[in-house]
Amino acid sequence: MAYTYGFCSSPSISFNQRSFNHSIVSQSRTPQLRITQISLQDSVSEVTHNLDPKTSTLSPVTDDKKRSYIWVNPKNPKASHFRKKSYESRYSSLINVAESLNSCLPTEEDVFNILNSNLGSKLGEQDGVIILNNMSNPQSARMVLKYFQERCNLNRETILYNVTLKVFRKSKDLVGAEKLFAEMLQRGITPDNVTFSTIIGCARLRSLPTKAVEWFERMPEFGIQPDNVTYAVMIDCYGRVGNVDMALRLYDRSRTEKWRVDTVTFTTIIKIYGSTGNFDGCLTVFEEMKALGVKPNLVCYNTLLDAMGRAKRPWLVKSIYQQILSDGLTPGWATYASLIRAYGKSRYGDDAINVYKEMKSKGFELNNVLYNTLLSMCADIGFIDEALEIFNDIKSSTNCQPDSWNFSSLITIFSCCGKVKEAEATLKEMIEAGFDPNIYVLTSLIQCYGKVNRTDDVVNTFEKIIELDITPDERSCGCLLNVMTQTPKQDLHKLTKCIQKANPKLGNLVTLLVDSNIEDESFKNEASEILGDIGDDVRKAYCNCLIDLCINLDQLEKACDLLDLGIRVGIYSDIQTKSSTNWSLNLKSLSLGAALTALHIWMNDLTKAIEEGEELPPLLGINTGHGKHKYSEKGLAGGVESHLKELSAPFHESSEKVGWFLTTKVAVKSWLEGRRVTAMAVV
Repeated sequence: MAYTYGFCSSPSISFNQRSFNHSIVSQSRTPQLRITQISLQDSVSEVTHNLDPKTSTLSPVTDDKKRSYIWVNPKNPKASHFRKKSYESRYSSLINVAESLNSCLPTEEDVFNILNSNLGSKLGEQDGVIILNNMSNPQSARMVLKYFQERCNLNRETILYNVTLKVFRKSKDLVGAEKLFAEMLQRGITPDNVTFSTIIGCARLRSLPTKAVEWFERMPEFGIQPDNVTYAVMIDCYGRVGNVDMALRLYDRSRTEKWRVDTVTFTTIIKIYGSTGNFDGCLTVFEEMKALGVKPNLVCYNTLLDAMGRAKRPWLVKSIYQQILSDGLTPGWATYASLIRAYGKSRYGDDAINVYKEMKSKGFELNNVLYNTLLSMCADIGFIDEALEIFNDIKSSTNCQPDSWNFSSLITIFSCCGKVKEAEATLKEMIEAGFDPNIYVLTSLIQCYGKVNRTDDVVNTFEKIIELDITPDERSCGCLLNVMTQTPKQDLHKLTKCIQKANPKLGNLVTLLVDSNIEDESFKNEASEILGDIGDDVRKAYCNCLIDLCINLDQLEKACDLLDLGIRVGIYSDIQTKSSTNWSLNLKSLSLGAALTALHIWMNDLTKAIEEGEELPPLLGINTGHGKHKYSEKGLAGGVESHLKELSAPFHESSEKVGWFLTTKVAVKSWLEGRRVTAMAVV
């Protein structure tokens, strides 16, 4: 029996609570007549999926029905005669008729001839139900329906239409299904839940969720209450049309009312949660799905991979991929694409390159989007050789050719390494391929020339930006600031003029700083105004560069003012952390100049604490992070270590905690006291 549920409130539709009384059609005890036991009131799953005589549950099983299946002794001389009159024999012959109709020409003459020759005069309405239920040719099915309409006294015409609609659903013929529905109404036939669920299923198979929603929301017009199967299907459809609230509302109901939800619907919910940033929700739905015994398919896994990639959880991406292999599924193009996007976004370079190689070895072609993802990752983490291999692969590909982003990423890689000839050669190749250099490319060249102290070329490239009528953006100004931190003092004025053109307010501040012609208070006010005006994505880079420039110009007090300003406006946080057991200096997010400034301030704080009689924690540490700079042999840890040696500070690299320099309170107190005595002696 199909059960009905009340629908949750919705601004667009509402359903009244209804219940259907499922009548039981009187049964004959004659075996060959069991074929008539299909109720008009049965649900879609019962009517259209359970017509096999061995598994049918079309109506409640009674003792009479059980007795209607009579065992025939195979040794009985009349056994073959009894079998010919059995229900199974009749059912098999009707299936054969359906197969003949599927393969014949869809003309009334051919269809009617097959039916006349096989059914004879003993024609029953139930014969039509079984024949249509086993057909796959919608044109012929429509004629079969007409045949039975013209020759039978129909009491359950809705079922005949429903099984005919099922044939249209099999062939994904939504237009034909809609025309058949219109005919139903013209003949005065009342549709039921099965009618709508079949058409909705057809729209879903055609990937037309908007159509499915339209048909679902027509059900109240006919006083029809959807069953839980239809509701469950609509979770997917509402999700696909973007009605997230309705989809999630229905999904919540499915959990409490225990609807049967399929893999496609679970996949849609995972996709919804992923698109809204609820990545934990994605994992919860996936686990619920498995707990209910619904097996994820490759599309479901790919959707989850995409979500975890956007969440930057590459360790979960690895685990999900292993589950795919464990389930015996074969990764497809979409799977590898999801892996490349996930690893590329998280900068898991080795994993991304391994997936790329595996993808190529299996004959999959990458598109420009995936190539750009890989090259962008290579540019960020300094994979020079890998980037060249990928770029050459693009050029030899039959599927795509290098685009402007491919060239830009390669120029960026060469620029970060200071490989001027290679960067210039790639730029030339880019122009010959028909792509004009954009602000991104020209900014990379500025960085390249600055790295090898070719200041005049930096200026010329900036002038090129102006000549091309390209407005310098915040990143190009930040690049000029970064170049200034690497430029000899005598050439700084060339760069200040460029910054003045790009950002007059910033240019004025930098000019006064270089000329040592600005007071501390004015410097803090102007720096505060500039950092307040620029975007959040570049504020830390600007502040780091300005501090580095101050250190290079021996203006430590201004560097300290900038660091303090950065802390107050939220650019930096948790630089110092203090507890009863340790006092740490965290430098991982700072440039070298900013790190040395923070170290200077920390030393002063330690000295002040000792002078005021404060008891230091037993352990003190400096955390620089453990990686070398991607384009340099010497990272932040190396720079800080060198400075500590210059100061003869008693910090030593930890053998257990990579990137940490540790000392004890006894050692640091002795060192600071020695510095104080030395300073007093000098005075």
